[in-house]
Amino acid sequence: MKLAWRIVGLLVGAVFVFAGLTKIVDFQPFRFLDPMDFARDIDNYKILPWGICVALALYLPWLEVICGIALIFRRWYSGALTILFALLVVFIGASIAAKTRGIDITCGCFGHLSNQLSFAWHLALDFAIVAAVVALWWKRPDDRLATNP
Repeated sequence: MKLAWRIVGLLVGAVFVFAGLTKIVDFQPFRFLDPMDFARDIDNYKILPWGICVALALYLPWLEVICGIALIFRRWYSGALTILFALLVVFIGASIAAKTRGIDITCGCFGHLSNQLSFAWHLALDFAIVAAVVALWWKRPDDRLATNP
């Protein structure tokens, strides 16, 4: 059973490393992407001022990569799960809010690779990832037992 949970952790970590990298690097000609493209994707939600969208576009992809790596190598595991859960909840809320206001958005989850997926597929994928993160949180190793005799 431990192996199954480890595989789930590796998969969730890999998803976030991949998601972050697709916003940082264009793999076809292998060049770094312009973060303004991602800033425009964030701005399409019409929730935040432009300056915050730019800051998030510079910061969030790297945060996703670092948290994904933390899950893969099991360093700062609980912190990574907490951050990823918060990111997912905020993203799902922003997506639903944009959809209910009639704003046609591209998700930006996996850069522009996910533009062909419908809103329902995006939500299903996001809720599946949330379920995996919650399950990993529930089954996380208890560090307190290792430090207290």
